[in-house]
Amino acid sequence: MPDKDGARDIVLRLQNITKRFGSLTANDAISFDLKKGEAVALLGENGAGKTTLMNILFGHYTADDGSVEVFGERLPPGNPRAALGAGVGMVHQHFTLADNMTVLENIALGTQSLWKPRFDRAGARAKVAALAADFGLAVHPDAKVGALSVGERQRVEILKALYRDARILILDEPTAVLTPQETDALFDTLRKAIGLGLSIIFISHKLHEVMAISNRVLVLRHGKLVGEVETENTDRHRLAQMMVGSEIVAPKVAENVPGAPLLRLDRVSTPAIGNAPGLQDVTLELRAGQITGLAGVSGNGQSALADLVGGLIKPERGTLTLGDREPQGWSPRAAVTSGVARIPEDRHATGTIANFSLTENAILEGYKDRGFSSNGWMNWRAAGKFAEQIIAKYDVRCPGPDTPIRLLSGGNMQKLILGRVLEPSPRIILANQPVRGLDIGAVTYVQNRLLAARADGAAVLLISEDLDEIMTLSDVIHVMSEGRLSPGFARGTKTPPELGIWMAGDGFEGTTDAA
Repeated sequence: MPDKDGARDIVLRLQNITKRFGSLTANDAISFDLKKGEAVALLGENGAGKTTLMNILFGHYTADDGSVEVFGERLPPGNPRAALGAGVGMVHQHFTLADNMTVLENIALGTQSLWKPRFDRAGARAKVAALAADFGLAVHPDAKVGALSVGERQRVEILKALYRDARILILDEPTAVLTPQETDALFDTLRKAIGLGLSIIFISHKLHEVMAISNRVLVLRHGKLVGEVETENTDRHRLAQMMVGSEIVAPKVAENVPGAPLLRLDRVSTPAIGNAPGLQDVTLELRAGQITGLAGVSGNGQSALADLVGGLIKPERGTLTLGDREPQGWSPRAAVTSGVARIPEDRHATGTIANFSLTENAILEGYKDRGFSSNGWMNWRAAGKFAEQIIAKYDVRCPGPDTPIRLLSGGNMQKLILGRVLEPSPRIILANQPVRGLDIGAVTYVQNRLLAARADGAAVLLISEDLDEIMTLSDVIHVMSEGRLSPGFARGTKTPPELGIWMAGDGFEGTTDAA
């Protein structure tokens, strides 16, 4: 532990940081210090100002007021290169990678020329391989980033920051797509690095991770620093209350008798796309009034299943049935008109259009319906009212419906998507990583909404890398590994280690029909 009395141990100091976006004050006179060899956790609801504050520290944003000092030197505002040069590294919550370049090229980008003969590709490869092994971040250095899954891209982001030998490391939801084993390995390495003097700012909504890795916790609420506590003097329950300002009630799953199958896959296979496996002889039923959970390590065929249910791809072999009919011309439009609603895995890439307003994003999949258009003419008044309804009902915190959605926090984006999905009362809901990167209050809200849809008779396919979420909400649990689907397990019949065996692919040995 660092010497708490020595100012010489302070490696970072933020003083009175204030940032406004129009009428919204994202950061309101925030001040704190970070010491050498210290891990400080930054907690707060979505939209509390955490990521904005870190973007100011890293130079992506310029503060309206206040200053940042690193190792006693004032950082010039709005200059990421100066932050990097001072020893600040950042793993962003949302990816900043070039899809057309390889993993190795993305990691080394900006550290040396990629195209001149003096680029030490062998040395870069060796360093990346060593970091990947040390941190448990398996990813192929020659793979194109555009062909990687979301989980694999997150691993590249972590490696990208570690590659630059940062002395201060900002981790914005770094474990969101890691398995428990990978998270444990990462934490082991971070603890060693902290012991050697690395300083860490750790942003996470997973309170057990905050308790495991941090020395001190700072809590933001509505842009203000409202609490600070030594980790050893608090617990998860108290931190949750500090974050939201009230008691958190965990979702309760009522007993429910499922209805008829609304969607069925019968021995379906799909082709692999790049490094992503396709489905292999998958049989699955989504029943009315039932949540079907899909567990698995990222990149094992979950994307193919989600794309199939959402109409983006068709079966190469086998059949897809809706109710008692096999749809012809399966497509995203056919899926929407058949009552399939989707919460996409990546709310930025496939869930929203960044420069569109909240109103435009609210009607992306329903602009032909509910009176939003007639004879090719948009009814923007109706669309605006629909957006305002979602904003109010789903607590989307924003300046207004005309705001570009890119200015919202991830959690508030997700709430808008959730409202867009649930308001039409869909028959089938594809919920792909629905609470990734959300705070505990938003997680509880989303989960309660999915349970309410289940109670109303919807069939829900819940795809999540959070095993606790799968085991809590799902009536039936399947595991996917290398495109294969396990048998269905009723809630409470399998322990996490038992599911982990299937996630590693070992449970499939000796099975002839992974249905």
